[in-house]
Amino acid sequence: MRIAKIRLGAEEHLALVEEDRVRILDLDQVEPYRRLCDVLHAPDPVGLAQFLVGPESEGIPVSKVTFLAPIDEQEVWAAGVTYRRSQVARMEESKTGASHYDRVYTADRPELFFKATPHRVAGPGEPIRIRADSRWTVPEPELTLVISPQMKLVGFTIGNDVSARDIEGENPLYLPQAKVYRQCCALGPWVLLANEPLDLKATEIRLLIERRGESVYEGRTHLDRMARSFDELIEWLGRENEFPSGVFLLTGTGIVPPDSFSLEHGDVVHIDVTGIGRLTNPVVQDDRRVD
Repeated sequence: MRIAKIRLGAEEHLALVEEDRVRILDLDQVEPYRRLCDVLHAPDPVGLAQFLVGPESEGIPVSKVTFLAPIDEQEVWAAGVTYRRSQVARMEESKTGASHYDRVYTADRPELFFKATPHRVAGPGEPIRIRADSRWTVPEPELTLVISPQMKLVGFTIGNDVSARDIEGENPLYLPQAKVYRQCCALGPWVLLANEPLDLKATEIRLLIERRGESVYEGRTHLDRMARSFDELIEWLGRENEFPSGVFLLTGTGIVPPDSFSLEHGDVVHIDVTGIGRLTNPVVQDDRRVD
């Protein structure tokens, strides 16, 4: 079951997403469920969503609605160096701390870092940003865990951990500047509720980057190539920490474009995850607009 935040006309709603239609949830039926996170953090999100949609709803074509980032007040965190490809890339980019990335790949403690607040998150179709002071920025397509305040896995979505590799590579202490800035993250297009485990071997993550209508980079990986489990990452994230509104956790990337590649203003990034859908975002730099 997939649940989304949508805009229909001037109004925002929650909706169940079917193949080519959405069915709006009636949030006036049950207190205190008024937001997406309220439904996600309910004891039975699937049952609650089915109850709130009502059997009489015929649905609305997806072409008639705008999908929004599926986030309310949650923080967004990310895990790093969870794939061998990411470990190699981080070591290659680093001018001063390559050995740190080598050691963390096999260490008990994972790399976990703060990524974004809600106002820094782009939704489907909204721009992601290249920092004005970066000359080497890449998207990082990642399966993203949706976690409740009780640190329970309640769903999955698609995330883009946009990263300024030149800034991070200059000094590991610059990681927050390379990772956290306006429009530095994208989430969407909806949340797949975790009512059953993902088939890691069958779940593929695909990245396509277009420039002036033509493909300039494509890559893919599978979830079973992750070096750490979901439970392990969630347990470490919750140590000595709390998330009253819940939290999103990007689980790391196994797709890294070659060192010669950097995003440019006007590019379009598509991320597909088997069983979830596609997240698409245009790329901007400075204050220019994408036509």
